[in-house]
Amino acid sequence: MGNAITWFELVGPEPEETADFYSDLFGWHTEEAERGYILIDTHSGSGMNGGIVAPPPKGTSGSIIYVQGPDVQAMLDRAVSLGAEMRMPVTEMAMVTFALFTDPWGNRIGLMQGDGDAPVSAGDNPSVDWIEIGCAEPEKAFDFYRDLFGWTMETDMSGEAGGPIHASFSTGAGGGARGGIGSSRDGEPHVDVYAHVDDVAKYLEMAEGLDATIVMPAMKVDDETEIGLFTDPQGGTFGLYS
Repeated sequence: MGNAITWFELVGPEPEETADFYSDLFGWHTEEAERGYILIDTHSGSGMNGGIVAPPPKGTSGSIIYVQGPDVQAMLDRAVSLGAEMRMPVTEMAMVTFALFTDPWGNRIGLMQGDGDAPVSAGDNPSVDWIEIGCAEPEKAFDFYRDLFGWTMETDMSGEAGGPIHASFSTGAGGGARGGIGSSRDGEPHVDVYAHVDDVAKYLEMAEGLDATIVMPAMKVDDETEIGLFTDPQGGTFGLYS
């Protein structure tokens, strides 16, 4: 079994306003914790919970996912040996032990001590259970994340005729999120978090009504799946799928 993805973080200015936006859009419950960190309980009954935080001095906005394992230092050392760069050493706090690295293409990835559990309160709000990692060399990224976390890759776009390259992956864990790794939409590194909704176009319209900007309108990616992307009022990109 591979390492589970069990937490997401939305990093950007004005965390309180970001919390209000996602609470209004998805019905998520938010609560301020210590040092201004805002906790998210999606009340979706599945997927993973997360947090909202302002970037540190000289830090950047964006999304971060956290991968669980029993030995954070061992995971961090392994990531560095595979070409990653440590961004934050193993840090112990009252509620969590964690670390942070950037992968060889610049994506920020968090590590969290745990056994792969991702408890989410019961409810029927949209769940966060899919993530996308975009980079300039997706095939090399397949190997990196397979070697580091034991994720199982299944290629669904091969890059034929100059098209995008993409693989869906399973962590092998029972909870948390699954996801995909593929070609970056603009050549830059991206970690995008996706919420599972019943109607992508409806939620894009709702987000736009809350002052978000649509980045990608609802579009079919296969016979069963539709996706969309928006930028929230604080500049963070967020995905939807059904």
